[in-house]
Amino acid sequence: MYNWSTDTSKLSRHPQKYTLWKLEQLINYGLGGQKISLQLLKKNWPKLNLDPHYKKTLEFFLWPKRF
Repeated sequence: MYNWSTDTSKLSRHPQKYTLWKLEQLINYGLGGQKISLQLLKKNWPKLNLDPHYKKTLEFFLWPKRF
């Protein structure tokens, strides 16, 4: 993943913030051949700042029994 607008070297000093930022970037702008850890995604799900409609759609695929 290539990001031109964020200094990832400074952000990587804060592991939790970096993890949230990276998950949001991968979800919003594409995976670029990478895979997202399902365990990591579910663990950080409440903290992710995503579009509400997009988040609801992803919830449907992550937890199908809720619907």
